[in-house]
Amino acid sequence: MKRRNFLKSTTASALLANTSLNQSKLTNMIKDNPKLLFFQTNWGYEGNVDSFCAAAKKEGYDGIELWWPGTISEQNELALALKKHSLKIGFLCGDGNKNPIENLKSFKQQIDAATSWSIKPIYINCHAGKDYFSTEDNQKFIDYTSEVAKKSNINIYHETHRGKILFAAHITKQFLDKNPSLRLTLDISHWCNVHESLLEDQKENVEAALLKTEHIHARVGHEEGPQVNDPRAPEWKRSFDAHLAWWDKVVALKTAKDETITILTEFGPPSYLQTLPFTNMPVADQWGINVFMMKFLKERYTKK
Repeated sequence: MKRRNFLKSTTASALLANTSLNQSKLTNMIKDNPKLLFFQTNWGYEGNVDSFCAAAKKEGYDGIELWWPGTISEQNELALALKKHSLKIGFLCGDGNKNPIENLKSFKQQIDAATSWSIKPIYINCHAGKDYFSTEDNQKFIDYTSEVAKKSNINIYHETHRGKILFAAHITKQFLDKNPSLRLTLDISHWCNVHESLLEDQKENVEAALLKTEHIHARVGHEEGPQVNDPRAPEWKRSFDAHLAWWDKVVALKTAKDETITILTEFGPPSYLQTLPFTNMPVADQWGINVFMMKFLKERYTKK
């Protein structure tokens, strides 16, 4: 093993072994990291893409993440908005078809289109496959994205998402062991829900995922759901702290390797966001929570 790779591997192992990474030590490691980029979701936003981009830019985001637009008119509208507001783009790709052959066909079409678009995305985040597809069928999605990522030189990640290939921590570990080049979007809130825990008993599986994480979906989940109603509420401190500990390690790992880390603030609208009975009124402000998360994490990871 080359010395540089050995040092990187040693640093990564040491960081993962530190189960309570002290914030002051983290700050000293990261300093002002110019390779930290924040993205905003249009999930739940009411308005056109131009107004969404304007709002995201005003709040201080570096880019946006949204589903690959399927029509030429939508693509043109997006291109104009990105250039007008000087924002970067990350795409979501995935299909809901219950047939694995048709699902893969549609998925490939989206990946091909997104990687050949006139504006190069910072990353593509995959909602690939299904949790009930066979291992062999789900492997085909990973094989294809690995091939396209090499050819296009575009970062393609697979999300740890309920209902998809990487729906559970132990399943993800199996795919990581089989696919050394597999890189993740970490939305660990899903696993908290799937496993009905804060993953205290899955340390090995979680650490394997942290080592391969390139992109973070910064949403706080809990044992009984993928989203707390408001991360600022004191009753969710234990869940918030658990997620911060995972994210801290990812950012520290990426910083130690002098690599870019992207973070999407992804608290969702109803019914992800809890509502009052009968009125369906949300109990908190989705946009406000996402902006809070962005500013909180930006200060946490760039504080001098």
